[in-house]
Amino acid sequence: MRGLIPAILILAGVYGAISIGGGLWLTDRAAVAQATNGDAETVAQGQVPGNTLGSNSDAELWRAIRRGAEGNLSAPGGAQGGVLIQSEGDNWRAIRNGPVSKYGVWGLLGIIAILAVFFAVRGRIKIEAGRSSQTIRRFNAVERFSHWLMAGSFVILGLTGLNMLYGRYFLPEVIGKTAFAAITSWGKYAHNYLAFAFMAGVVLSFVLWVVHNIPNKTDLNWLLKGGGLFSKHSHPPAEKFNAGQKILFWLVTLGGVSISISGLALLFPFEIPMFAKTFQVMNIFGLGLPEQLTMMQEVQLAQLWHTVVALVMTIVIIGHIYIGSVGMEGAFDAMGDGDVDLNWAKEHHGLWVKKTLGQSSSDGGN
Repeated sequence: MRGLIPAILILAGVYGAISIGGGLWLTDRAAVAQATNGDAETVAQGQVPGNTLGSNSDAELWRAIRRGAEGNLSAPGGAQGGVLIQSEGDNWRAIRNGPVSKYGVWGLLGIIAILAVFFAVRGRIKIEAGRSSQTIRRFNAVERFSHWLMAGSFVILGLTGLNMLYGRYFLPEVIGKTAFAAITSWGKYAHNYLAFAFMAGVVLSFVLWVVHNIPNKTDLNWLLKGGGLFSKHSHPPAEKFNAGQKILFWLVTLGGVSISISGLALLFPFEIPMFAKTFQVMNIFGLGLPEQLTMMQEVQLAQLWHTVVALVMTIVIIGHIYIGSVGMEGAFDAMGDGDVDLNWAKEHHGLWVKKTLGQSSSDGGN
């Protein structure tokens, strides 16, 4: 007898649940039938109360929702707030997580592989005449500060940006989800605020060095000889900055300005419509680019552009870091204490050395 009591209670509970569920279902069906005047065929076709389609789909209805109901929806945020489904978001996600991320990885791995092969074949570029007992001042304190302000902030921006783009695919498995969340959160703050240090460094470097980075005929000769990077006994003459450094200067300057503007558009969303105006100018060449963009589309384009430019700049800077450190003997000294070995300077920037020593001699210096 005692064993029957739990069984009875369980059966009663199951029966009660079925009864309640069935009652609710019947009530709903009755409401539907009443709303459709008892038209069983209409109910079977998916109609539900309120003249709303149930299992049926109204293509025009969903098109209107995607368009924000032609601006007739009332929601916070004005016209943009009335957009319930933003189709371009699918395109943005597909491009960001697709070709941008894919080719970004190939570019990063590619430059590392190329530099590794180059180092294995060419080795470290030595000072052919050996180090001398003399040095020459290459960069003063202000110039070095400008360089490290820009370089230091860019390294942190690059690492935090790469984490936001690729980190979620492997870091949580390596360091754990909690640690990954903390690193990413603090990295986001660092990325947002150190961006202003990078901008300041770009502006300061441009002001200090633009006069030395105007292309001339000497640069063409330097490029034709490959800058002496591929031959051990031939360093073409160069001024304070050779052609390779001038190319880097303009890439960093123009890329830095571009990435800064797109970064500001992301820091202050819906405030900086940079692409519609840019497309208007570009359409002079008959490109047929869209000139009417919503602010959400502006933000999505800014994010994609920001990522692409950042990846390109990171790839270029990796090459620059290699040349300025392990790739070339004596190169790091220029941004270390500012003084470089005289033999190194003569081999890589002979025209600049002659001009500098000539001026020093005329001033009574060494």
